[in-house]
Amino acid sequence: MFACALGGAAHAHAQPTYAELAPILQAQCVMCHSGASAAAGLKLDTLEGLRAGSARGAVVRPGDGEASELVRRLRGTSAPRMPMTGPPFLTDAQIAQFAAWIDAGMPAGAPAAPVASTPARPAQGEPVTYAHVAPIFARRCASCHTEQGRMGPAPEGYRLNSYAATISPADRARVVPGRPEASELLRRVRGQARPRMPFDGPPYLDDADIALIERWIADGARDARGQVAPIPAGAAVRLHGTLTGPARLDALPLRGAVGARIDRARIGGYVEVRGRVTGEGEIDVQRLRGR
Repeated sequence: MFACALGGAAHAHAQPTYAELAPILQAQCVMCHSGASAAAGLKLDTLEGLRAGSARGAVVRPGDGEASELVRRLRGTSAPRMPMTGPPFLTDAQIAQFAAWIDAGMPAGAPAAPVASTPARPAQGEPVTYAHVAPIFARRCASCHTEQGRMGPAPEGYRLNSYAATISPADRARVVPGRPEASELLRRVRGQARPRMPFDGPPYLDDADIALIERWIADGARDARGQVAPIPAGAAVRLHGTLTGPARLDALPLRGAVGARIDRARIGGYVEVRGRVTGEGEIDVQRLRGR
C-alpha cells in the first residue's frame, strides 16, 4: 500500500521526465513517502526510491505504465485508490502523464530541486482537514489498518487508508465529529484506551500529532476539501477509559449512565462503555462494565 496525494498539472506533452513530475510528487507525496517511516517503505522523494518500490515490491514497470502499481493506485484499479486524501483524485489527464512517463522508460531529465518533506500543517486560524492528518495515518496506522495489512485483515475491520473509511460508522463510530473525547480513535492514540495505538509503539504518536488529530475531530472531522462530516446519530460506540464520576469517562460526560446496565464498574477503575451517538454527538450509555 502507498499513500500518495498527487496534485497539480504535469506538462502536456506525451513523454514527461522525472524532473517535470518530481515537483508534484515532492509537494504532495513525500509528506508520507520519505524518511525511515515512509508509508509501506515507499520513498517518493527521489527517482531511486521510486524505482526501489515498496516493502511489497515494485510500484513501476518501466515500459508498461498501465500495469504499474503506481498508475493502478492512481486510477483506482488497485485498492485503496490514491491519493489517500481523495476525493478529489487526479484527473485522467494527470494520470496519463505518469503512465506515459513510465511507458517511455522513466527518463530522468534535469536534476530536480529537493523539496522539504515536512507534513503540511494548518495556518493559524485555518481549520484542520483530512489532508493535514492523513500523513499521520499513512505513516503510523495504515500498514495494519488496511484491507490486507501486516496483521492480515484490518483489526476489527477498521481501515485508516481513506477518509471515508476513517469516519465510517458502519461497524461503530470511531470518530464523532466535533466530539474528540467521544472518539475512540483519539482515545486510542492518547493511551486512554488500551491497547494504546499504534500497536507497534513505543514510540507512539508525539504530542503534536495527537493534538492535530484532536483539532481535526473538534473542527468537524472535515474532508480534504474542508467539508464538515455529519454526526453519526444512532451509531454504536465502544469506548474504554477511566470512570472519573458516576456519569463521566475521563473528561467525557455520559448520558443515561445511571439507568444503564452496570457490571463491576467502579469510580477510578478502567471501564468499557457501550452506547449510541445522539443527534448532538453525545454518548447515550447502554452498558457500563469494569475491565
